[in-house]
Parts: sequence; structure tokens; C-alpha cells
Amino acid sequence: MHYDISFPNLGIYLDHVGKSISIFGFEIAYYGIIIGSSMLIGFLWAFHDAKKSGQNPDDYLDLGLAGIICGIIGARIYYVIFSWDMYKDNLLNVFNLREGGLAIYGGVIGAVLAVLVGTKMKKMKVGVVFDMMAVLILNGQMLGRWGNFFNREVFGDYTDSLLAMRLPLDAVRPRDVSELMLQNMVEIGGVSYIQVEPTFLYESLWCAALLVLLVLYRKHKKYDGEIFLLYMFGYGLGRFWIEGIRTDQLLLPGIGFPVSQLLAAVIVMVTAALMVWIRMKKRKDAMRDAVGSGEEHGKGRVGERK
Repeated sequence: MHYDISFPNLGIYLDHVGKSISIFGFEIAYYGIIIGSSMLIGFLWAFHDAKKSGQNPDDYLDLGLAGIICGIIGARIYYVIFSWDMYKDNLLNVFNLREGGLAIYGGVIGAVLAVLVGTKMKKMKVGVVFDMMAVLILNGQMLGRWGNFFNREVFGDYTDSLLAMRLPLDAVRPRDVSELMLQNMVEIGGVSYIQVEPTFLYESLWCAALLVLLVLYRKHKKYDGEIFLLYMFGYGLGRFWIEGIRTDQLLLPGIGFPVSQLLAAVIVMVTAALMVWIRMKKRKDAMRDAVGSGEEHGKGRVGERK
């Protein structure tokens, strides 16, 4: 297996990019290090914000642990359901996470359900907690995608664009290689290379931009829960585009349409409609309150004349 990764149109050539590091004889995957680091950053961020806003940091520790556990379970269930042909003949492989197979949307669904239940049990404000959760999840997605870089996965079809990424054919999973990639395959120094869209990079950059926007907007939000809705809307938009060019899509059985692309479209439409409805409702409430206060003021003036 060859370990080089390059971005030829940018002039970037990395001769050796391993998948793991050996510490005292133990092999630790870079993917795991990145995910673990993003979790640690998330906890520190949550503790800081909780103290700053007068909340109990321990509550966020409990919610975070529950969210991580249920997120991993949800990510695995989502992947297995839509990749059932890979597991139906050997069910024990369902529990083998070392070969990969976690879907972000499944992880988000699992984490959201766990945090929702925990928030209700602790009698915390759901909107406040989910606004915090939005930026933490987004930070994890931004960093976590670089685990895909080390694993040579989550990429699109052949391209010769500015950001095109070149990978040794023997370093990627055969099922992720398309006919178009093979048609444009090149041989350099006796090694076969494919050139692909680095969709992991696209998503990481999209998440970074969205994270900056949400952090800047947090102080100006109009209601609790708005940051979470904006996260779902913004991430859904990016994911709909990026999912359409990936070669490792999870497809709906019988239809052949990418399930995550469909889910992204649904989430964008639902959150957009929900945000519009909330804005309209708040505007009507404000107008009703203004009319009510005007009537009370008018009654007071009549009473004075008497």
C-alpha cells in the first residue's frame, strides 16, 4: 500500500500520510485522535459557556456523554440500515467499528434524541441547550472530516479542478472507485493513481464558515433555538450539494437515490418553514401586545378626564 496524497494543481505533495500512530506498541488511528480531540474541545467550550451564562457545567457533561454514546449508536445504525447487503450474511460485522461505517446524520439524530430526553429530565431550557449543541456538533463535523483525509475516504468522482486530490489506487476502498476514475487513472513510477473531488475538504470548509457565522450571530439571536435551526438549515444546504458528488453514497433501497441527500433536502425545507412560521408568530404577538398596551393607555386617559 502506498501512503502519498497530493493536490497536484495546488503544488502540494505529501509523501507519507499514515492512518495511525504507534504509541508504546499500540496503534492509534488518526481518525480516533481527531474525534477525541473534537470531543474534548466541545466539552471545554460547553463548560466555558455554561459558567459564563450562569448554568451548571455538570449538566452539560451529563448531556455530552449521553449525546456521544447515543450519537455513535445512531451513526452505526443509520449506516448499517442503508448498507444492509454488507452485513446481512455476517451479523457480527455490525459491531466491528474498526472497519469504519458511521454516518453523520445518524449520529446527529442519535445525539439530538439523547440530549432532548436529558434536557427534559433535568428541566433545562431546550432552546438554550440546543443552541449550544449546534455549535458543538458543527465544530465536531468540521474537525472530524479530516479523519476521512487520513483514511482516504469520502471523496467525489474524477476531477481536474484546482482542489483535485490524487490518491494511490491501492489506498482506497474498491467500492468507492468509479468507472470515470479508472478511465482517467494515471501511472507514476509504477503506481496507479486516481484523481478525485476532496468532498471531505468541501464539507470541512463549509462547516467552518457556518460555525463562524453562527458564533457571530449568537448574541443577536431572536429566540432560543434559532441557532440550532440555522445550523440544521445551513448544514443541510451544504450537505445536499456535497452528497450529490460523493461516490460512497448510502442509497435508498429500490430507488437508488442518496438517502442523506434526500434527508438534507427535507431538513432544509422543514427548518426554513419553521423559522418563517416562528418569525411570523412573534411578529403577530408583538403587534397584539402593542395594540393591547395602546388600548390600556387609552382607557387610562379616559379615566383621567372623568
